[in-house]
Amino acid sequence: MVMDRKPYVAGRFYPDDPQKLGSMLESFFEVADTKAAVPSIIVPHAGYMYSGKVAGAVYSKIAVPEIVVIIGPNHTGLGAPISIWPDGSWETPLGNVPVDNGTIMALLNNSRHAKPDTQAHLNEHSIEVQIPFLQYCKKGFKIVPIAMGDYSIEAIEDLANALDKATSGKEVLFVASSDFSHYEPEYTAKARDRMAIDEIKKLDWMAMLRVVAEKEITMCGAGPIAVATELAKRRGATSGKLLAYSNSGVMSHDFSNVVTYAGMAFR
Repeated sequence: MVMDRKPYVAGRFYPDDPQKLGSMLESFFEVADTKAAVPSIIVPHAGYMYSGKVAGAVYSKIAVPEIVVIIGPNHTGLGAPISIWPDGSWETPLGNVPVDNGTIMALLNNSRHAKPDTQAHLNEHSIEVQIPFLQYCKKGFKIVPIAMGDYSIEAIEDLANALDKATSGKEVLFVASSDFSHYEPEYTAKARDRMAIDEIKKLDWMAMLRVVAEKEITMCGAGPIAVATELAKRRGATSGKLLAYSNSGVMSHDFSNVVTYAGMAFR
């Protein structure tokens, strides 16, 4: 049975009115002379008023192909540890985006960990908030939505291998949806985030995971970032670039207790 995924955070994280949503997205996008074809990006997933400018700074500069794999953390703990939305489409105020059944079947056939599952996605925002940005960039694309709750090395390598095989020979964008530090003073968050970002720039996701663990960085999407980084390396990227960085204090004016947002692309 085909099941469409309804919006969960429309009207809260972003406007549920198409016109207001379009206007808000327009305000986030920067003028770019060219759109670069990149294998992977890292973008935040907070409410648009907090992290929209960081996400827009990334999406403004990249070309969106016909297949987009969106890997987000599973904040709820529901469903399979590596959960793939199997069919149908995802609805936003800007319209419906179909899932890529062919790529999903190939992914499931090549992975020991990934399972078809909708439960992990129903109340999860990390993938949903990326889709209007993509719709603003391009019409006529398909998505592979992956909610990731298992950040073990085995699961990361398995998912990267399966995605590499499933998308071989295809133009695809891998989106890692992640916020960085959560609920700490701006100055400590920024210092620790930079340690992780430095390793991501070098495409060393193993070192990034060690830094996250040792420095107790409360990054929610370390697993998705590791997968997207590994796939960027396999697709020929040699470095990652930080395109934007900000925190919730810019809007709340409380810099003693911030969530931080980094926007990165691999080239």
